[in-house]
Amino acid sequence: MREPLQSGAGLPARRGAPLSVGFILVKRFTLCAFANFVDVLRLAADEGDRSRPIRCNWSVISPDMMPISSSCGVSIQPQQRLGDPRRFDYIVVVGGLLSDLAQGDPRIDAFLRLAAAHDIPLVGLCTGPFVLHRAGLMDGYRCCVSWFHHNDFLEAFDGLLPVSDQIFVVDRNRLTCSGGASTAHLAAYLVERHVGRAQAMKSLHIMMIHGAAVGETPQPGMPLDPASGDPLVQRVLLVMQRHLDAPLTISRIARLVGLDKRRIERRFRAVFGRSPSEVYTEMRLGQARYLIETTGRSITAIAAECGFCDSSHLSRTFRRKYGLTPARHRGAAASIGIAANAGMT
Repeated sequence: MREPLQSGAGLPARRGAPLSVGFILVKRFTLCAFANFVDVLRLAADEGDRSRPIRCNWSVISPDMMPISSSCGVSIQPQQRLGDPRRFDYIVVVGGLLSDLAQGDPRIDAFLRLAAAHDIPLVGLCTGPFVLHRAGLMDGYRCCVSWFHHNDFLEAFDGLLPVSDQIFVVDRNRLTCSGGASTAHLAAYLVERHVGRAQAMKSLHIMMIHGAAVGETPQPGMPLDPASGDPLVQRVLLVMQRHLDAPLTISRIARLVGLDKRRIERRFRAVFGRSPSEVYTEMRLGQARYLIETTGRSITAIAAECGFCDSSHLSRTFRRKYGLTPARHRGAAASIGIAANAGMT
């Protein structure tokens, strides 16, 4: 079993002073991730919707005070220079496009290292964990990344295991989040911890976000087939989805998600009436069928991409499931497409 990911040991204790947050926005940062997080603070900070920074305060900080352009082109004007990190309870790094993260700013990296040396908790939103790890500040920490960037993270930072089957991770004084709407839930987690649950819920309700999700809530990811509303099953399905080309054993998946193998097997039987291995094979066959119908790739290439030993293995398994070999299925799908197109003319 892995250790709980929601370990807040090392975070500041609740106090009477306002919750203070400093934001570092990298070049072409994700505006949605920043806006969701800061609006939870704004709405929790005051009564009603007057936006006075009473219970919370926040500043965008930078090395040079130059406007910072987001990935959508909207620019934000920093309010303060980097300075002393100890004036903040948390430093939040809002990441941007991966292509812009290779070349970091040594001034920002040095500031983040100084903050870590003073035990200031560091928060990475969206691709922010890439920035923290590049600065050498994620060694030994679990970190949450989007399912969309899972493989990019593994390629860029060999040896670090990212968590991409839940929306945020709190590991001692490192808090990381997959981006999008989940940044609002991470901000609400901090507001509840330091200001109060009523203020956290108020922010989410005004933002029309239903309830405060815990970190272990599964990331939405790509549409799953099969799908399930069971959070445990969904987490396992997401891991399977990311490893279609090189299938993992169910024991390995159980270790990755921190669950007992038998518990997973019982839950899959209850939800699907089939074993996890059977469902996993169906997912790989479904992906193979999609590629056969929509691409011109060879059956051999599709077999490798979907985790089958070779084209013969795929053909045997595919025929048992669909009644046709992959080649004949491709021909039948093409014929149906031609007929449909003819009917539209």
